[in-house]
Amino acid sequence: MSNIGVIGAGSWGTTLADLLAKKGHEVILWAYEADLVKEMAATGVNTAFLPGIKLSSRLRFTNSLQEVATGKDIILCVAPTQVFRRVISGVLPHIAEGTLLVNAAKGIELDTLMTISQISAELLPPSIYANFSVLSGPSFAREVALEMPTAVVAAAPDAAVARKIQEAFSTPLFRVYTNSDMVGVELGGSIKNVIAIAAGISDGMGLGYNPRAALITRGLAEIARLGLAMGGQSATFAGLAGMGDLVLTCTGDLSRNRTVGMQLGEGKKLKEILAGMHMVAEGVKTTESTYHLARKLGVEMPITEQVYQVLYEDKTPRQAMMELMNRGLKAEGMEFEKSC
Repeated sequence: MSNIGVIGAGSWGTTLADLLAKKGHEVILWAYEADLVKEMAATGVNTAFLPGIKLSSRLRFTNSLQEVATGKDIILCVAPTQVFRRVISGVLPHIAEGTLLVNAAKGIELDTLMTISQISAELLPPSIYANFSVLSGPSFAREVALEMPTAVVAAAPDAAVARKIQEAFSTPLFRVYTNSDMVGVELGGSIKNVIAIAAGISDGMGLGYNPRAALITRGLAEIARLGLAMGGQSATFAGLAGMGDLVLTCTGDLSRNRTVGMQLGEGKKLKEILAGMHMVAEGVKTTESTYHLARKLGVEMPITEQVYQVLYEDKTPRQAMMELMNRGLKAEGMEFEKSC
């Protein structure tokens, strides 16, 4: 059993901390909000992000980055992507060499257009970054917390690191596979949220199942094209972090990003939608960062472009749908080509 610090007490961070504590690890969960730390310590429930779920009595809580990082075998970061740089800079002085560092948040940094692994490579000493990995895959936090069967993937260039995370996180109902394609896993887990907004828009417009299937399929082609342009491996996008997470997020009622899309399709404005949400829909900012990253790399991503224009340029969902349907005709079977 390991000594583990978990950074980020949103629904996913709390769920993973609870899973690890129930497995027998020594786990401490960090939350930014001091009141939330006090509530969880007193009641054993995270009512803000995981209501109705009683957490393991083994789980401890803290508001101190030093406490969550010092002396840990594994540090799991589940902080939102747009604050990851600040959070990891705060814990870096307390991370010992040999500590395994895992990221389970999904997104692309807006200011730099970097993935979490790229940010980590920039900030961490080589000896610490050598033990960096990502955890991703089709996994609604609430279903994992309710102990429903789930399969995810741990990715690291070093196979030994990925296996250590696999062993630490796997339970009879939480199956972890390994993968060496860290950037592919990151991009699959991030950009699926953009496509989920598109699928939600379609559902909100009442367009039926046909366009949803098309958006999922052609969305996967977009993700793969960008992933290959950034050094990812094509097989990754047919796996858990690619097709698996994409299908879940585009079809599941628990998907926050699909929910945002549905409300857009029903005619609501983004500002109004976000004002009514308590939890972060990463796809909103990931749409912006993915749009600019694709343009920077010269990768064609028509669905992402239309979602961007709906979110940030006030294009109507119907206009976006018509432009997607009336693009120049192409051959299928070129999914991994930039020109597709």
